[in-house]
Amino acid sequence: MRAEDAVLILLAAGRSQRFGDADKLAQEFLHKPVAYHVVTALEAIPFLGRVAVIDGTTLDFASRGFDVIVNEVPADGMSRSVQLGLRAARAKGAKGVVIALADMPRITAAHVYRLLDTARDDADAVVASSDGTKPCPPAVFGAGRFDFLESLEGDAGARDLVRAGRHVVTAPAELIDIDTPEDLDRLRAIAEAPEQHDAITLPRPEPWWHPRPE
Repeated sequence: MRAEDAVLILLAAGRSQRFGDADKLAQEFLHKPVAYHVVTALEAIPFLGRVAVIDGTTLDFASRGFDVIVNEVPADGMSRSVQLGLRAARAKGAKGVVIALADMPRITAAHVYRLLDTARDDADAVVASSDGTKPCPPAVFGAGRFDFLESLEGDAGARDLVRAGRHVVTAPAELIDIDTPEDLDRLRAIAEAPEQHDAITLPRPEPWWHPRPE
């Protein structure tokens, strides 16, 4: 799938019970907010459009080239944010979407290009990332999957779809996400001395679209 035919949907939920009262996406990591790492990593990819679906964060995604949509009902789970992003992608005439999480600061453009290449021009494409054992975001969905994704309620509905799709394996360290202050501390430790932290570069064993308490 060509990047020019796909819309990037960045799910940017800044607050969660596990992180406390702070906006986790605005926390500093390597001299900039956590969320801006994936934004910077993917900014040279010529997507058809970029949409950030936010709740609980005050970061200025619009200044980074994103159309910003506020999820007014975050209690409905990740699926609600996906639905909002898909509606925007449809309006732009997208042939597919790349769904990424703003709390995954180590994602690279090279990996996203591999996801797009694996999707080819398949309208029914489902291509997720994997550390070799389980699928996770980022993921590519062809336009033929939009109706199903928009019909979901809660966070669990896409799990079987993604498990049955294609998976692109990358280093576990690239797929780390930030859910707790301890996660961020570990990531900072990895960045400061990567050769000393092999064990903690592994993501937690959570399945794709695992319900997360917000």
